[in-house]
Amino acid sequence: MPHTSRDLAGHILPTSATMVGVCMTVVSIIQLLHLGHFATLVDRFLALDSLLFLLSALLSYLSLRRRPAAALEARADLAFMTGLTIMALCSVALAFSLI
Repeated sequence: MPHTSRDLAGHILPTSATMVGVCMTVVSIIQLLHLGHFATLVDRFLALDSLLFLLSALLSYLSLRRRPAAALEARADLAFMTGLTIMALCSVALAFSLI
């Protein structure tokens, strides 16, 4: 079965929306725990990361609605992967700050 442009965008859209919620949940938990200055820096990065996931969701949605969709889908994919990278770095930084 050939790969179509809508395949990837159809996966990015719900996952990006979920990741916005994950970022905001972690930011809320960090705020409740009052973990100090370093954690405040991490929660700011995660707040910005949630905007990156929101951008990814918006671009993937637009790629599902418009033709040609390949350029929008590629940008959605890039935004999503960048957001995942930032989230992973923030989680490692937060884990090591708690030790």
